Amino acid sequence: MIVLKFGGTSVEDAEAITRTARIVAGRREHCPIVVVSALGGATNQLIALAEQAAKGHLIGAVRAVEGLRDRHLAVADALLGSGSEGSEVAAELGAMFDEIAQLAEALSVLGDLTPRSLDAVSAMGERLSSLLVAAAFRRLGLPAEHVDGRDVIATDDQYGRAEPLPEVIAERARAHLLPRVRARTIPVMGGFIGYSPGGVTTTLGRGGSDYTASLVGAALKAEAIEIWTDVDGMLTADPRVVNDSRLIDRIGFQEAAELATFGAKVLHPNTIAPAVRLGIPVRVLNSRRPEGSGTLITFDAPRRAVTAIAGKSGITLVRVGTPRMLMTEGFLRTLFAMFERHRVAVDVVATSEVSVSVTVDDASRLDALLLDLRELGDVAIERHRGIVSLVGSSLSNDAAAMSKALGAMGSTRVHMLSLSATGINLTIVVDADEVAPVMRRLHEAFFSPANPEGV
Repeated sequence: MIVLKFGGTSVEDAEAITRTARIVAGRREHCPIVVVSALGGATNQLIALAEQAAKGHLIGAVRAVEGLRDRHLAVADALLGSGSEGSEVAAELGAMFDEIAQLAEALSVLGDLTPRSLDAVSAMGERLSSLLVAAAFRRLGLPAEHVDGRDVIATDDQYGRAEPLPEVIAERARAHLLPRVRARTIPVMGGFIGYSPGGVTTTLGRGGSDYTASLVGAALKAEAIEIWTDVDGMLTADPRVVNDSRLIDRIGFQEAAELATFGAKVLHPNTIAPAVRLGIPVRVLNSRRPEGSGTLITFDAPRRAVTAIAGKSGITLVRVGTPRMLMTEGFLRTLFAMFERHRVAVDVVATSEVSVSVTVDDASRLDALLLDLRELGDVAIERHRGIVSLVGSSLSNDAAAMSKALGAMGSTRVHMLSLSATGINLTIVVDADEVAPVMRRLHEAFFSPANPEGV
């Protein structure tokens, strides 16, 4: 049994869905379970129309609903035609768009967009696509059966970023997916979405379809998980930033997780975790070039000083300084308890005897947190920062690599430097507009023709 996850670009139109069906057909002997994202760009449009409706712009929101309706129905017509199944699926899709329009009207009246109501709207993308893709697969000769992702993925009620409940997911996967697989049908379900204990729709956060695939794979102890996207696999750097980035054929689980967390766009950061625990290999492949070998993420991977370079902007640096830290027990526990209480996630930490510096990816809850932090000491906020990370399983054991990395920085101002506890990630905090130039210089230093393997 394998789990295949197809991203938005792999199901964005009739041509892409047909291509996806061919990929699934080629893996039928492995008993596939298929997880799909919303049609490319649909989730962003759903979120935008929900925000528009909550601001009172109902006419614009309804127009957006109708635009999405037309797009989905056009794809359905191209794939299914006007026969009985095509008419039935079109009617189901139409009913779901009526539901979205009703949600938009309710948001317009309330004038408030809560995380719970936003989940209800944004979850519609995967609900629509999974229904459509399952029907298209059947029309193309595959024994596909639609499964509502909410019937499998149980979560808490932390709307917008719900936490999965693995034990319940395992029970539901065995109940809803395993019998279909044993009957040699192909379950098709939407990723990203779940159900809270109260029976309310939730989402796993952006990129959560990858997470869904990994959760399902772990629940059923799959042989492998395949993530199908629009790039050839994991690369030594973002090709939009570094022109000569190259494919990584094999990479370790920890390295892949670090890269995903610190800017690599191919994987959701949480995707790896359920697979890591069970040692399930994950392969990243390109649905537009299915003949490619992609990248295999596994425990058994070559050890390199630098495997890849990642970067991201939009980072906020928070510094807390106080002499009270010196020789004081429990200070850091108190500090990080404040971050936890305000649900502010920390990426990178650096400490000295009298100060702590942390980076924050999502600064939306910082204002309330700062009031608490100021009780501990002086607080400084530095916005418009960015992170560049060098990731390699042998990085901390290679003094020459560390020296080369710092030398490649040149005169760039460094605001913070941190080596991860595992020793595989050197993180450098710079000004946001320096992220791309620094990535290019580091890539040249480690992946030029003279250093083809990052060593």
